Amino acid sequence: MVKLKHIFLSILIAFMASTAFSHAESHTAAQAQEAQSEVYKEKSLGELASSFFDTTGLKAMIYPKDTVTNGEGEKMSPFAQSGGRVIMFIIIFFLFYLAIAKGFEPLLLLPIAFGGLLANIPVANMTGEHGMLGIIYNMGIANEFFPLLIFMGVGAMTDFGPLLANPKTALLGGAAQFGIFGSLVGAAMLSEYTGMVDFSLKQCSAISIIGGADGPTSIFIASALAPELMGAIAVAAYSYMALVPVIQPPIMKALTTVEERRIVMKTGRKVHKLEKLIFPLLVIVMTFLVLPDAAPLIGAFVFGNFAKESGVVDRLSNEMQNSLINIVTIFLGLGVGSKLASDKFLVMETLGIMIIGILAFAAGTAAGVIMAKLMNKFSKEPINPLIGAAGVSAVPMAARVASKVGAEARPGNILLMHAMGPNVAGVIGSAVAAGVLLSIFK
Repeated sequence: MVKLKHIFLSILIAFMASTAFSHAESHTAAQAQEAQSEVYKEKSLGELASSFFDTTGLKAMIYPKDTVTNGEGEKMSPFAQSGGRVIMFIIIFFLFYLAIAKGFEPLLLLPIAFGGLLANIPVANMTGEHGMLGIIYNMGIANEFFPLLIFMGVGAMTDFGPLLANPKTALLGGAAQFGIFGSLVGAAMLSEYTGMVDFSLKQCSAISIIGGADGPTSIFIASALAPELMGAIAVAAYSYMALVPVIQPPIMKALTTVEERRIVMKTGRKVHKLEKLIFPLLVIVMTFLVLPDAAPLIGAFVFGNFAKESGVVDRLSNEMQNSLINIVTIFLGLGVGSKLASDKFLVMETLGIMIIGILAFAAGTAAGVIMAKLMNKFSKEPINPLIGAAGVSAVPMAARVASKVGAEARPGNILLMHAMGPNVAGVIGSAVAAGVLLSIFK
């Protein structure tokens, strides 16, 4: 009798469970059918057009909402969603003009500008964590990897011969770094006394590297010390690198006489291959002994150079000089451009960075020229002061500009190889300055 009772209860429980499951399933099916009927509800032609307009970027710009966020999840102001984007599109197309029509550093200026164009497209959220630009930024800029690869390629394209043939020109590369530390003081004073901006010491340090006109180093420092200012710092650094032929000549001519610009320098001695092999090793040894914080930048730079000078890994050296640096330049440009979103770029801090950057770059150029004038007074061999302007890190643009201005004063006077000495020294100098700034905040 007890067994029959248990059997009966088991059958009853199973029946109730199956009934409940069937009811739930039918209820779910009914909901799905109702939702499907709502999705496929017929609309008039006008309603279809209205629905399409609701998804367009045009409506997002005309009718901004308070709930819209950027790629970092921060709320965007109505201005940033509408008028700010229009202003950014104007700036971006101006950068296209400089890159294409004027040829100002197009290899980087064009992808940066295009990244900015994509970053300001409404609705698409391309700068988000899973967006195209967000993925590029996180995979190589946020972790400082792309600038190191760029330095590796630059090292593979660099010849230390002019510097080794005339080692005293390294002083010109060091003097030009005055722009870095001068802009550090300038940024701090601008923040302290004008009230226009409110930069922390870390942000001032990140901004100061613009004075060296070194784009990869600026990105490296900005990603470590002030990632929130990445877009403005990178655009300022690369813009002034691109504008070297415009900014430097007036400063060079103002600080020199025609006679000084006409100075012809003697051809340097021939540098032995062994010297070129030992020098990069000596540089990295000095780095880890004195300033380990600069090791990532300088290590990548001298590795590329050592691979080239060894003469036994031409395939690797060629890849660094061509395929590797080209691919990384594309990603670096797009990643930097992702920080040109209107809500990040159109702020008072950006204006302050652009002002500090141009003053710092001018100061670095002037310091290099003045140092060259002083060296010429005490040197047995004549030194054309124009090569001092090449002490900034814009390789090889600054050296070409120095040679061009010299040729204008005396046709046939070729200063390019002489200017490459301080130009290469400037690259090392900016990396050392970056290491000093990083070590301060450890």
